[in-house]
Amino acid sequence: MNDIHTHLTVAAAEAARVARGVTADRLAQPSVCADWTVRELVNHLVLYTGHGLEHRARREQLPEEIVQRDFTADADWAERYASQLDRALAAWEKPDVWDGEVDTGYVTMPATVIASLLVKELALHGWDLARSTGQDFTVPEATGRFLLGVVEEHAETYRQYDGFAEPFEAQDDAPAFARALATSGRDPRG
Repeated sequence: MNDIHTHLTVAAAEAARVARGVTADRLAQPSVCADWTVRELVNHLVLYTGHGLEHRARREQLPEEIVQRDFTADADWAERYASQLDRALAAWEKPDVWDGEVDTGYVTMPATVIASLLVKELALHGWDLARSTGQDFTVPEATGRFLLGVVEEHAETYRQYDGFAEPFEAQDDAPAFARALATSGRDPRG
């Protein structure tokens, strides 16, 4: 298996752990993402990192019924999310899935770039969910370094579409994950 799959697996495990720590009473509360409740953040995370991750590997568009679904309507949504992440990771275990390009419906990119951006999605929105619900989100330094590279490469594009805010200052000796958070416009101090 390749390094990107390793980072996907690490970030997915941490996102699933954080999701399991979200209680029903938190869902209606504001999240750290402007204008999103915790429920809206969860639905975004589940849609794009669970279902999107699998559909991108299979080169399929997300069906409208999944796009419109409130995943939190199911009491066991966190366990379903963890199972969906397992299916998605299994879809990326096939060596040929890394070849060629993926059409997301918005943009076509090499599969390796799409998978890298999904690591970013898992880690950054996983961190957002953790911060929104009083939890921590951590990754090993190797995954942090990988994520920092992805964030630095795509930061300006994401800022053009309001996906990232202006960067925060981060110390040069801060862990790579903290620098990735700061580069994406998140305050790594909380």
